[in-house]
Amino acid sequence: MEGPTEYVECRTLYGDSKLIPTCQLQLRASAYGVILHEDCLLLIRGRHTQRYAFPGGGVDVGERLELALKREVLEETGIEVEIKRFLHFHEDFFYYDPLALAFHGLLFYYWCVPLTFDLVDDALVDDDDDAEQPRWIPISGLSAEAFQAHGEFMMKLLRMVQAAQNPL
Repeated sequence: MEGPTEYVECRTLYGDSKLIPTCQLQLRASAYGVILHEDCLLLIRGRHTQRYAFPGGGVDVGERLELALKREVLEETGIEVEIKRFLHFHEDFFYYDPLALAFHGLLFYYWCVPLTFDLVDDALVDDDDDAEQPRWIPISGLSAEAFQAHGEFMMKLLRMVQAAQNPL
């Protein structure tokens, strides 16, 4: 005899909340890069919301996190990076409205430095989900509200990298 269905509250792509049965969640590990150059931060814009996110994405089964990060950054932005160090782990429950899929996300954030700087043309972004328009965005104009999700957390990661690059 089965017990009652358990639910988890997921954040939707559009910032709402949605209760999802836990049996419908897909486990998804992903890696993201915080990449600074001069006074700009490399970001991608979400196709559906037009808000920013760090470049990166899903880790394939059997793929190492750092290799997945380098692959995803190259696919989404066209640049190659060197990974300096691990920054932070974040757990997220996320509902992706366009595909009606829910994820238990395990998100790994890394400080990266660019080895190349020319961004791929928007039409050539090699990514089959939400990423488009890679851009070097001036840090001075960024706020938590500019990010797709967890804006305050994203700004904290940015400050961590700035502090590491410019120690007192």
